[in-house]
Amino acid sequence: MSCGLGAIILVLMLVKLDADNVSAESDRLREDLARLEATETDLASRITALLRDKAVSAEEVAARAAELARLEAELARERDRIAASQNAARALEETITSIEIPEKPDVVETQPTGSENYIVGLRVEGARIGVLVDSSASMTDEVLIDVIRRKNMADAAKQAGPKWLRTKRVVNWFLARVPARSDVRVFAFSDQALPLGNAVNGSDAAGLGRVLGDLDAVVPTGPTNLAAGLAALAAFRPTDVYLITDGLPTAGTGGYRSLNPFSDCSALWGGATSISGACRVRLLRHTINNAGIGNARVNVVLLPIEGDPQASHEFWKWTAATDGILISPATSWP
Repeated sequence: MSCGLGAIILVLMLVKLDADNVSAESDRLREDLARLEATETDLASRITALLRDKAVSAEEVAARAAELARLEAELARERDRIAASQNAARALEETITSIEIPEKPDVVETQPTGSENYIVGLRVEGARIGVLVDSSASMTDEVLIDVIRRKNMADAAKQAGPKWLRTKRVVNWFLARVPARSDVRVFAFSDQALPLGNAVNGSDAAGLGRVLGDLDAVVPTGPTNLAAGLAALAAFRPTDVYLITDGLPTAGTGGYRSLNPFSDCSALWGGATSISGACRVRLLRHTINNAGIGNARVNVVLLPIEGDPQASHEFWKWTAATDGILISPATSWP
């Protein structure tokens, strides 16, 4: 009996001990579970963030890929347009190259002198073309001392002056390029205006030849009276005027004593033998205002002369106001 009781007591003790162990193990398991749950929650948060970042990156990549595709398509279209333009340009160039341009012979023969024989921007055109040729004493030479020296020479020496010979070549150049349907009138002027030939059509070689023949007889002498030249040309009613000169006028038509701008320009109304640069400028402006050539387009070929620095500026203003041009050509032209 006592042995059975002891056995029972031993069993109860073992059961109690095992229950305590199980309780401690359960506590440990619960702690581990809590730790794992916390870890799981943290990992879930991280995974959610990573997935969100990945989604944003994917959208950016997709957007950039779409933009790249658009740019590549636009570049391809631009290359196609450039290629088409180049092909069209090549075709046009080949067409132009294949065109045979008939040469129009000059009515008046001119000797070719190279590329300077043609001046960019200067074209002889217009329905009624007036040409004024300055035949004053300064048109013989470029240097004043040579002009003064040649004044005292015979007429043949004046006509042989290098600038006068060049002036005649310029006139020849113009007449050779008068359009066949145009009419042309030429005057030489110094103190007075002198008609060269008659009004002639651009297709009339004989009439143009008579103009050049009359020019050959002109002796360059006297002052530069541009007003006289314009007055003579006014009756022709030119649409285009070509003036060949080397500087501002030095004489006029008279009556300047009563005009206030010329009160100190006694060379125009008194006994003075020289005229100042300022008076020459005023004289040109007065001459232009009273030219009587209407709305004619004025072009000026300004040959060189020593000591007339304001000429180019004043003539440029005149030509620009009429939609014409001023040129001061190289010594090798024409």
